[in-house]
Amino acid sequence: MWFQLNNPEQVISPSLLFYKTRIENNIDRMINMAGSADRLIPHVKTHKCSEIVRIQLDKGISKFKCATIAEAEMLARAGAKWILIAYQMVGPNLQRIIKLKKTFADVTISSLIDNEKSAEQLQSISVENDLVSSAFIDVNVGMDRTGRITDFSLLSLFRDLESLPNISVEGVHIYDGHIRNQEFADRKLASDEAFEKVLPLLDLITKNQEHKPMVIAGGSPTFTVHKSRTDIFLSPGTNVLWDWGYGANLQDQPFLHAALILTRVVSKPSSGIITIDLGHKAVAAENPVDKRFQLLNLTNYSVVGQSEEHGVIRVGEQAWENIQIGDVLYALPYHICPSVALHDFASVVDSGDVTAEWKISARSRRLTI
Repeated sequence: MWFQLNNPEQVISPSLLFYKTRIENNIDRMINMAGSADRLIPHVKTHKCSEIVRIQLDKGISKFKCATIAEAEMLARAGAKWILIAYQMVGPNLQRIIKLKKTFADVTISSLIDNEKSAEQLQSISVENDLVSSAFIDVNVGMDRTGRITDFSLLSLFRDLESLPNISVEGVHIYDGHIRNQEFADRKLASDEAFEKVLPLLDLITKNQEHKPMVIAGGSPTFTVHKSRTDIFLSPGTNVLWDWGYGANLQDQPFLHAALILTRVVSKPSSGIITIDLGHKAVAAENPVDKRFQLLNLTNYSVVGQSEEHGVIRVGEQAWENIQIGDVLYALPYHICPSVALHDFASVVDSGDVTAEWKISARSRRLTI
């Protein structure tokens, strides 16, 4: 089986596994689907790992999206020259982004804005530091998490930003992560309706600026929708590793599972029950206990409980007799992004062998800045 290690005894448990060839394959598929590497602005929140960034750079991807200043620093140190922090700067992060820009003066670093107060704060700190800050207008097309809603005030926000000399509006950020319909036709319909609400803003920006605005749209679920639009930049994230959740629900997307968690049987406390060392400190726990991970080399089981360091599994009597303490199991997380963030390192697998160890450096909220 593709996921089994030749020498699992080399790997502690629970441990994150990255399958290098599959990661490279997924990046190639992203590029092929986008039509060119230039259209991609992949989100690094999924992997938080400089080695994967360097693979993407080697394949021609030159722009990246991230969620934290630590992720931005990781990107800059890995060699990225264009970075969008897809977050609005507040509190001490205003000073931190200025320090980031000064530290990496040859890197274009932008952030999001969705209100006038944040714009004024960014303008003020940019003036103090003799900088022009690059920004994207964050548009709320229905997710109701961040962004300016698509009414007349969206146009008003753009006009306000245009009046601030130390802010340069580079474009528009449209994240429609709430659109996750299983059927592609339904997903496309919902995404098209959401995107149309932004067209008046794009028309206004085009009329008031010499250059066309950059439009960064979608994430992983609507990647296959937005790729068909012209002049749109695409920012899939999960696609580089893929997971159980998207693999089951987005079957129009041809990506491979490229990250697992190795776990071991640590106890057989009663008949029909085994316990593994995969607790919710090692795999994302935002879903119900039976939808946090899927064991690839065990069948006819159910997850009946999970604590910080333990996962309790019910199996059939015959399977229970055959399972031994120390047996290795391979878990596919339902949501890979927060699962990766629980690990300091990933063991890198190539042709069944562990060939390297990659640090998940940007899982930290602070590197040096």
